[in-house]
Order: sequence, then structure tokens, then C-alpha cells
Amino acid sequence: MNTTITVIIEHDLELGYYAYCPDLEGCQTQGDTLEEVLQNMREAAELYLETLTKEEKEHLFQKRIFTTTLAL
Repeated sequence: MNTTITVIIEHDLELGYYAYCPDLEGCQTQGDTLEEVLQNMREAAELYLETLTKEEKEHLFQKRIFTTTLAL
């Protein structure tokens, strides 16, 4: 399946990188480097998608996610 997912990555100097995918509820991972967390996220997302039925996948990718910044 070729698709694109939204991935949010957070970086903490002490803890490393943390990534999660709002498209795939509960799909999250971590890594010591940006490259590692991205590879881990790819693997986690692929495993997550393997658990879904065709109908669940179709419904999943109809959802729209928006990101923005907000000045305070």
C-alpha cells in the first residue's frame, strides 16, 4: 500500500526523539536520532496497518488532519 501519513516528532535533549501518528491512533515510537525514529515509525505504521481490514483502512484515510502554529 502506498500512502502518506502524518507524523509528529518531538525532540528532547535528554530523552531523544519521540514520534506519533495522529492518523493511526496509538501508533508511536522513539529513537536516539531523527533517522532512527523515522525508521521506527515506518515499521510501527506498517505493522499497525497490517492489523486493519480493507474497510478500516479506507475509512482511516478519509480523515483530514491539520497542523498549524499559534502565536501567544
